[in-house]
Amino acid sequence: MSEEILSYVDSLVFGVWFLAGAALVFWMQAGFAMVETGFTRAKNAGNIIMKNLMDFCIGTVMFILIGFGLFLGEDTLFGLVGMPNFNIFSHYADFDWSGFVFNLVFCATTATIVSGAMAERTKFISYCVYSAVISGIIYPVEAHWTWGGGWLAQMGFHDFAGSNCIHMVGGICALIGAWMLGPRIGKFTKDSNGKITKVNAFPGHNIPIGALGVFILWLGWYGFNGAAATSLDQLGDIFVTTTIAPAVATVVCMIFTWIKYGKPDVSMCLNASLAGLVAITAPCDSVDAFGSIVIGVVAGLLVVFGVWLLDNVLRIDDPVGAVAVHMMNGIWGTIAVGLFSTNTVPGYSLADANGNELVGLFYGGGLKLLGIQLVGMFATILWTVVTIVITFAVIKATLGLRASEEEELSGLDVTEHGLSSAYAGFSIMDITGMEMEENENTDLGIGEYDKASEALKNASVKVIKAPTYPEADSGIHKVVIIAKLSRYDKLRKAMNDLGVTGMTVTQVMGCGIQKGAGEKYRGVEMDATLLPKVKLEIVVAKIPVEKVIETAKRALFTGHIGDGKIFVYNVGKVVKIRTGEEDVEALADVE
Repeated sequence: MSEEILSYVDSLVFGVWFLAGAALVFWMQAGFAMVETGFTRAKNAGNIIMKNLMDFCIGTVMFILIGFGLFLGEDTLFGLVGMPNFNIFSHYADFDWSGFVFNLVFCATTATIVSGAMAERTKFISYCVYSAVISGIIYPVEAHWTWGGGWLAQMGFHDFAGSNCIHMVGGICALIGAWMLGPRIGKFTKDSNGKITKVNAFPGHNIPIGALGVFILWLGWYGFNGAAATSLDQLGDIFVTTTIAPAVATVVCMIFTWIKYGKPDVSMCLNASLAGLVAITAPCDSVDAFGSIVIGVVAGLLVVFGVWLLDNVLRIDDPVGAVAVHMMNGIWGTIAVGLFSTNTVPGYSLADANGNELVGLFYGGGLKLLGIQLVGMFATILWTVVTIVITFAVIKATLGLRASEEEELSGLDVTEHGLSSAYAGFSIMDITGMEMEENENTDLGIGEYDKASEALKNASVKVIKAPTYPEADSGIHKVVIIAKLSRYDKLRKAMNDLGVTGMTVTQVMGCGIQKGAGEKYRGVEMDATLLPKVKLEIVVAKIPVEKVIETAKRALFTGHIGDGKIFVYNVGKVVKIRTGEEDVEALADVE
């Protein structure tokens, strides 16, 4: 009796965890939205949020109408598809509510993956249509093969949580969609013959939001991989593998990009975390710690290679790296089942159609499991390629797939949704550092200017004088200084000490990186990036303009590109509005 009670309690606990896991997977929609938004430009942020919202909502409608039946309906056509049904309406009292919700949230994930690769230039109506097709037909059919009792399940194909059925399928759709859509305007530079000569970087406008999205996804992945666990030991094992693989992948990616590009690439490392999670999704229940480590190492390298391949070889524009993360690592995770699966893990259940246990190649199982995995993977690839090409071709010929050039340049927020800005009322300029004060704990800027060579000084802080003529020189000069925001306070104090008490300050955007600087974003060199700057305008007469220039150079100098520029103009007339005083007298109480 006690065993029966224990079994009953166990089933209740895991039934609740099953639904909690489904909720975690739903929460991953927020993660995908944040990653895609952060890795793209601000003018499309609202459009991206809308797409990720509608992924789930459209997916729910399509899953009710057709998807759930094709996926989990009675097996028909020799295991190729489930029988469509409307049991959710006709047999609601005994309907599998938990199974419906659980499989729905996975379905929505497949469509979401496509959004990132086609971001910033896709018509919203077209996105809604192909999202509906993926949710209603493409995903349910191939998922039935593996999880609905279809022919791949009968063969012994294993994909515990979706490296193949979800991530690879979504990644293939993303690859084909991005290819048929074409690159964003300005992504590739072409010569007069139309040959691509350069890849241009489009840095994401909000990396912190992208990072938040990655952490949300990693949290949700514990439900993604673990919700179907049937014992505490198996759940603990899945949590371990789901932690090891992405962590190792991220460390490997950090080291590799540090060596290759000179600095650890932030966005690439964020992608590496997701790549490790994707790769471990299929084998999370069948590999041990060593297998998870190897899977993570390959994933960390594969994501960098994937981004490079799309940019420099295939010339396909994928703004967020969806293809490298999901397609390539979905393939790797599916293959990894056949290489690293070991019967030493809790709840191991891999077996062929005859009930014979299957073990990975590197654990003495031979090629049988690997062969089954390859058959299942290539069958899924074939189905996905054929159906998504037809879907995109029909959309392109009817609704049109790509937004117009004018819409893309203006941003999809305003043209597709009438949203002037997703950040209305907020400044998205980085003003950190303006409040910083130098104190006894820092030597910021001390001695930098005096120790530098004249050549370095001249290269670092440019002084540009407008043409002046002796007969027109009034003795009054306007000095305009463009500098880093972080140096504003130091510059203001220096000018105040010099005797300058009146200045106009404006926040502006300027080019902070010059050609040849070697800075890279996701492996692509950036020639010019607009960065927040501060512009100070000072008019002087009694104070020698040379002293203003020298003081500014001392305050701003660091020896690095981006220190700023100083412009000097001759001023023909100054009038003080309050008193009517002119020229030098008008500046008397300013200097």
